[in-house]
Amino acid sequence: MPRALWKGAISFGLVHIPVELYPAEDRRSFSFSMLDKRDFSPVGYKRYSKKSGKEVEWKDIVKGYEYEKGQYVVLSEEDFRRANVKASQTIDIAEFVDVREIPAQYFETPYYLVPTERGKKVYALFRDALAATGRVAIAQVVIRTTQHLAAVVPMGNILVLETLRYADELRDTKGFDLPAEGAKGAAATAKEVALAKRLIDDMTTRWKPAAFRDTYHQDLMKRIHEKVKRGQTHEITAPDANEAPAPRSAQVIDLAALLQDSLRGAKPRTGAAQTGTAKIRKLKPAPKARAAAAKTVARRKRA
Repeated sequence: MPRALWKGAISFGLVHIPVELYPAEDRRSFSFSMLDKRDFSPVGYKRYSKKSGKEVEWKDIVKGYEYEKGQYVVLSEEDFRRANVKASQTIDIAEFVDVREIPAQYFETPYYLVPTERGKKVYALFRDALAATGRVAIAQVVIRTTQHLAAVVPMGNILVLETLRYADELRDTKGFDLPAEGAKGAAATAKEVALAKRLIDDMTTRWKPAAFRDTYHQDLMKRIHEKVKRGQTHEITAPDANEAPAPRSAQVIDLAALLQDSLRGAKPRTGAAQTGTAKIRKLKPAPKARAAAAKTVARRKRA
């Protein structure tokens, strides 16, 4: 198990749930060394005093804030804690919302919230209540030296704390040249819209995250092993001038034909009929849409 990043409590109303915070991400990444391309020797970095020019060891380094030009105030971990003791030790819940109301661009980094021994009962109660209501808790919490907006989300038998971006941390989209919403804004025909909906329907399945892998990591390792095997360890690979450029999207002229070809090759979802012919079946509304339509008809009949 990784070390806990933070220890404190979830707090709302008079409820106090002691928890520990653990990273949920386990990213696979490469660790590259910087080399001098003249002799391929490693390039190192030193922490040095700008006053004396001498190297400074980690044990002698402290954090400082420059409050005036050349003047610093030293801050320790205790100073960060004392700045706001409650905020640095508490996941302070402000409200509860439907998770579907939070746009995707606000989500940032996931963490696991694990209860301490004495907090298991109230942890389970809180987790199950969130799951039953379909809500997530919106809170603020200080992790290390930064205050985060966060959502506490039930996921099976664990609570996940997902840090969120503040509204002013997202760029406005008004400066982008975007087509208007709806088929008219995209200048798409009714046939093209119907084909696109059908392609989406045929490719719809259940969310299976384990079905996806970081294949590029393996591909790059294979490339590294190939260069080692060929004795090309010190060869800087140049771009291939003969490689054909990727086709540009602007070259696509007949969108309807492209969608029809995609439908022929699309993998249908489980239980769906195969789409192996150029003939496009009549579109059927999705189950939710059919249910909504049935309710509308029933209301009209009662009226």
